[in-house]
Amino acid sequence: MLQIISGFWISRAVYVIAKLGIPDLLKSGPKTAEELATATNTHAPSLFRILRALVCVGVLSSAEGGRFAQTPLSETLVTDAPGSLRWFAVSELGQEHYPAWGNLMHSVKTGEIAFDNFFGADIWKYFQQNPEDAAVFNNSMSNVTAHANEAITSLYDFSQFGTIVDVGGGHGGLITSILQKNPQVKGVLFDAAEVIEGARPKIEAAGLADRLETVTGDFFKSVPAGGDAYIMKWIIHDWDDEKSNTILRNIRSRTQPNTKLILVDCVVPETDEPHFSKFIDLNMLVMTGGKERTEREFSQLLAAAGFKLLRVIPTDLPTSIIEAEPV
Repeated sequence: MLQIISGFWISRAVYVIAKLGIPDLLKSGPKTAEELATATNTHAPSLFRILRALVCVGVLSSAEGGRFAQTPLSETLVTDAPGSLRWFAVSELGQEHYPAWGNLMHSVKTGEIAFDNFFGADIWKYFQQNPEDAAVFNNSMSNVTAHANEAITSLYDFSQFGTIVDVGGGHGGLITSILQKNPQVKGVLFDAAEVIEGARPKIEAAGLADRLETVTGDFFKSVPAGGDAYIMKWIIHDWDDEKSNTILRNIRSRTQPNTKLILVDCVVPETDEPHFSKFIDLNMLVMTGGKERTEREFSQLLAAAGFKLLRVIPTDLPTSIIEAEPV
């Protein structure tokens, strides 16, 4: 129980080294606290205490001469590592998420969103007002989803579609992965204007500007027409049933009888088995007012918007692929 209660001590120490870029500095080899403090403009004795503590939980290791070195855990925080968790750690543990989680009791007592109560605005408005934090969050999502994208594209056959519309697709990580593996498929990336602005350079860098159209808008009002499939990854879990129904109905209004709807979200087991989705669900309670859903809840939600659940494809991550079609 002491380990559980004090777990956030470790998390906050991880935040510090992620924010400072310590793992990046250790790529070239072990360094002393003094060397790292000089490079990061921090107080060497205090930084030493952070590094020493992280050694004892395996995040860092000690080396000769009082130096500190990388471990497989700290390597995940290197900025350019595949699927890097650096910006995820910064976003979750030091910026908007951490103080909102400190307000969890407000959600439990009132059913209201802890984030909104603490910051006086919902998270989407907060990101509009704080573009630097928004950039960190978007980068964190792009990096974290790299592994999920690989699992999704390996388990689902996207070659059957001519055009895929990625609704709320952020910087385009998923649709880019799909198009790279399926050169005959075209895509549409749909999101808010400020998000699409950040996505365009990545699309060009991937060499997909000729096959991936970008469209700006608000999925609560409408979505682009012309998709043989509509995909949403980690979107529906952001919203309660009423708002989710609005998004799904807007997609339903654009579908043909053979159109597929593909949701990528957690599916919560109805048993008591350990599953990370049950804690992601708490994050939705705190941050957005959304929730993770069971297969039965997805079926009901989809039916209310005019879709029939066809199948759920689990991945080796907490995420599943949920396939539906118009009724």
